[in-house]
Amino acid sequence: MIAVIPAYEPDEKLIKLAEDFIAETDYLLVIVDDGSSADKQSIFSRLETMGDRIKLIHHEVNKGKGRAMKTAFEWVNAQDFVDEGIVTVDADGQHLIRDVENVSREWSMHRDSLVLGSRAFKGNVPLRSRIGNTITRGVFAVSTGVRVYDTQTGLRAFSTDLLDEMLQIKGERYEYEINQLLICTKKHIPIHEVTIETVYLNKNETSHFNTLKDSWRIYKMIFGFVASSFISWVVDYVLLLVLTGVFGHFSVNGTFSLFGLALEPKLPALIIARIVSSVLNYILNCKVVFESESMGSVWKYYVLAAIMLAFNYVLLQIMTLVMPMWIAQILAQLIIYPINFICQRKFVFKEK
Repeated sequence: MIAVIPAYEPDEKLIKLAEDFIAETDYLLVIVDDGSSADKQSIFSRLETMGDRIKLIHHEVNKGKGRAMKTAFEWVNAQDFVDEGIVTVDADGQHLIRDVENVSREWSMHRDSLVLGSRAFKGNVPLRSRIGNTITRGVFAVSTGVRVYDTQTGLRAFSTDLLDEMLQIKGERYEYEINQLLICTKKHIPIHEVTIETVYLNKNETSHFNTLKDSWRIYKMIFGFVASSFISWVVDYVLLLVLTGVFGHFSVNGTFSLFGLALEPKLPALIIARIVSSVLNYILNCKVVFESESMGSVWKYYVLAAIMLAFNYVLLQIMTLVMPMWIAQILAQLIIYPINFICQRKFVFKEK
């Protein structure tokens, strides 16, 4: 196995980690100094004296955890390792050697998979870590349909055969790890989890995770669908209200004549509004959110759109009996939204 360890401003815990690896395993260690300050260079100098099982790579400036891992992956890729495993390990001493070996052992039985060392989050866990993982776990499950207990673990194992995929994943900092999971779900790379011990040293004070900035990097890819849907919904909602008023103004006895058909004003208004908003929504979802390259998704999208349109109309017919149109449409969309999302994810933009 090859252990990849990105390190930024490390302390003695990195030395202890390297010593444990050398004493208890036969792993090759690829450690990346991600632009640490001058007073930390003594740590890396000591690592260089610990033998030829440690490959040390330096970044002149801090580039982020994701970029540090990619630098290590590039070096490994250049060595032409065949059928070898890579395990990524954090430098702060929170991953025990026995857990690293358990994750590696699980990978050896599922070599086509990404294996995660998932923390149980029991005991004295910092509140921000507990809350952050709970929120990310829920958002990830809703967004992908895949349940992963610990989406933020840095202890992961995969085959060198997947290095090309791993190097193409976007993200230079902490968002790289959540993007890695998103790409694996999109590419149908199996994800396995192994429960590991939850270790937080000194309340995780050595973590360089910026709660606001790095949380945004992590969540922005997931929130793409929500933003796309909201923009399209606003267009649909405004057009529905405006066109219903326009058609209602020209209606006679409560009906509007279109191509010889007597229609309620809200039906042609709903159809036109949905056509405009669906074109916008399809472009956003296809090109930005799901990044689908298959043009076959067009007909599936509009079959689904037609079904959702009919469902929307039925809900409006029922709800407007007891409430105004503007309230009825909001409630109808709240019912339709999760159904539409799941159908798009599972059937429309699903890669083969």
